[in-house]
Amino acid sequence: MSTKELQQSIIENMRHWQKIENAAVASTGRVIEKTQNPIVRMVMEIIQRDSQFHYRVQEFIADSLETKAVSLNPDELGEVWDMIEKHIQLEEKTLELADQALTAIKGKKMLVQEYLLNYLKEDELKHNKILSHLEQIKKGMYPYA
Repeated sequence: MSTKELQQSIIENMRHWQKIENAAVASTGRVIEKTQNPIVRMVMEIIQRDSQFHYRVQEFIADSLETKAVSLNPDELGEVWDMIEKHIQLEEKTLELADQALTAIKGKKMLVQEYLLNYLKEDELKHNKILSHLEQIKKGMYPYA
């Protein structure tokens, strides 16, 4: 498969995926309209916002292959890296807080709170993971970083 064919395949994949994300947004909207339960509504809102942001990321990927190439040079990353490292420290503190709260309620039959705290912890772990991947890009750009 040529580079052009591969790029076109990824673009088509992103466009198809965007349709599914739009369907997910509509689906969660229908659930939100149907229920007054605050837990169900919150979960659907979380999923809805994630789907909306996934759509944006998919659009960015497709655009980067179709119309406007994307680059990240070492200077651009270097300019903000200190701030990113400080943000990583903030993310680590949120994980500590999540662990403290989860430890405190363990076995206390606070199922809804435990469910939501686990969601928050998983989301914070995701943030750490994507920042870690960004750091790997930085190391690839600066082999001695």
